[in-house]
Amino acid sequence: MLAEQRHQLILKALRSGGTVTVTDLADRLEASAATVRRDLLKLEEDGLLTRVHGGAVIEERPTPFAESAEAQVPEKDAIAALAAEMIEDGQSVILDSGTTVHRLARLLHGRRITVITNNLGVYEELLPDEDVQLMLLGGMVIRESRMLDGFMAEDNLRQVHADWLFMGACGVRPGGQVMDTTVAEVPARRAMITAGDRVVLLADSTKFPGTGMVKICDPEDLDTVVTAHSSDPATCAALEEAGVRVVRVEAGRS
Repeated sequence: MLAEQRHQLILKALRSGGTVTVTDLADRLEASAATVRRDLLKLEEDGLLTRVHGGAVIEERPTPFAESAEAQVPEKDAIAALAAEMIEDGQSVILDSGTTVHRLARLLHGRRITVITNNLGVYEELLPDEDVQLMLLGGMVIRESRMLDGFMAEDNLRQVHADWLFMGACGVRPGGQVMDTTVAEVPARRAMITAGDRVVLLADSTKFPGTGMVKICDPEDLDTVVTAHSSDPATCAALEEAGVRVVRVEAGRS
């Protein structure tokens, strides 16, 4: 097999799983471990992966918030509409940094609820609404993602409790694992899961399998997934087998 072919297969394996081992790659490529290590060195020099002990990882750049917000809008609106129906007046809700979660915030005007968020888009959306009690988590401003993150956000989350967490993700693996592309964002999302009584993942069809090298949580950490009717049936079945309620909606639902 030519070196270029091996390189493409290595990158494909990384994009699928986020991490690979030298041993696994040697088996897949029917090549020696020494050859695989040389391939990984070349790909690292080209900036396409990062070598770690025994293998390699790939960390994809997250899609900027503004760009992601323009994608799959009909699906996101249908998902958000169903999610909004779950929330009762008087309840508390954590909304994370996802763009589908932002679409949900647009449907919460006039609701007598408490919203806890690190999403600057959610904050700006609900700030003028005096019916909504609004708590903005502390942390470093991540401009590209329009969010607040870091140890301050995690510490704030340890002090709160909410009836609901509505979260997004970069990808959902075939086994139901929820993934993110950025290592730094994962601790705050895990703290949100701990702080929420019920955890709902809002994920459009492009998130199956989507992207991401870092696991946010396993399917057992979720209560409900709201997604598009066109989302991968096998992954939805795996989620249901893990005890997750999967609700699939048609794009255009309002």
